[in-house]
Amino acid sequence: MAVVDLRYPFRGRWLVRRSPANRVPSHGTRLYGTTYAIDFVPVDDEGRSAAFTRRAQLRPQPPEEFTGFGRPLLAPCSGAVVAAHGEEPDHDAFRGLPSVVYALAQQQRAGHGWPGLAGNHVIIETAGEVLVALCHLRQGSLAVPVGQAVGVGDVMGQCGNTGNSTEPHVHVQAMDRLDVENAIGLPITFGGELPRDDTVVDVP
Repeated sequence: MAVVDLRYPFRGRWLVRRSPANRVPSHGTRLYGTTYAIDFVPVDDEGRSAAFTRRAQLRPQPPEEFTGFGRPLLAPCSGAVVAAHGEEPDHDAFRGLPSVVYALAQQQRAGHGWPGLAGNHVIIETAGEVLVALCHLRQGSLAVPVGQAVGVGDVMGQCGNTGNSTEPHVHVQAMDRLDVENAIGLPITFGGELPRDDTVVDVP
């Protein structure tokens, strides 16, 4: 299976989560083309997505409290936008005890299929007929319509907390078809490399 080489869809410091360099399937399932998906969490210079206070351990946090909420998300490849959705509301972030409660509702979110999991998203089709998705975009931040040609580094939207997301981050995956319900996930790299979990990627 050919590897799809991408550019990082952001600038600044981001923490790697759920990397296929650590396990496959990276997100615990092969459904919806997620076999080789990877997550990136925006962090500050100290490697934190947000201050983890006593309050944060006990209550959900507004996404605006997170350092990366609203950071620009960039096209990781060139191609044409074949799907775009941007009107789902951003929800609170769930860490500490609230994350346990949020996890219990996983099946309910999965029951809504791809839209319930991806939240706001954009899908780019490359010249090689590979589909690349960026998910969990901020509500109202979508910067490209379906049909628009994009180049590497073009702004797609902003980092948000929509869909199946415990805190603001971006989910990236490549797949073989736009029919996400039946898509097969494709392995990806970034500049020929694949970072492992807990690696901090710093893109100038």
